[in-house]
Amino acid sequence: MNASQPDCTAAKPSVESESETCAVVGAAPRVSLPYDTPIFLVGMMGAGKTTIGRSLARVLGRDFVDLDHELESRCGVRVPVIFEIEGEAGFRKREAAALANCAARRGIVLATGGGAILAAENRAVLREQGIVVYLRASVDELYRRTCRDKNRPLLATADPRGTLRDLLARREPLYREVAHLVIETGCVPVSTLVKQLTPKLQAYEKQA
Repeated sequence: MNASQPDCTAAKPSVESESETCAVVGAAPRVSLPYDTPIFLVGMMGAGKTTIGRSLARVLGRDFVDLDHELESRCGVRVPVIFEIEGEAGFRKREAAALANCAARRGIVLATGGGAILAAENRAVLREQGIVVYLRASVDELYRRTCRDKNRPLLATADPRGTLRDLLARREPLYREVAHLVIETGCVPVSTLVKQLTPKLQAYEKQA
């Protein structure tokens, strides 16, 4: 594994396979924002960050970046392998370095990993350098979307639903702390969610 720090390259198909988010995205008219401040999507695994992020970036005419894929591209292995070799602490260190690098880019939509908000320095980067959207979903929805995914090391337990419940209970206050906007995903078509989110982003005023 390459031990050098992760950097930002073109995003590849998502590690967080969130295609279960209820609907296929249809064509949508282009929407412009009055700023190039990066948009950061946070939320639990399975919340829809990748699926919604790609659609949102397409509508806004922005580049889409997936933080887990940045790590995979740099390390040359998948996230579960990074966990296996370096443990969660090693993974989080790499994640923080990649986030700091990517957050400096303007005009992007960035899908973070579900645990990126655990580190105080990451929360500061997210809150200060971009507009943070918390994509919220219930435990039942999260479980439905992730129960067949074998690429989520934190859910490799005897009780993945209980693990999701515990993770959400611990992380919810941190997602709320860092978020500028909160969107309930639920079982709503991705195109509808993006239509709900874009006017909120257009109206949001933040000093760049």
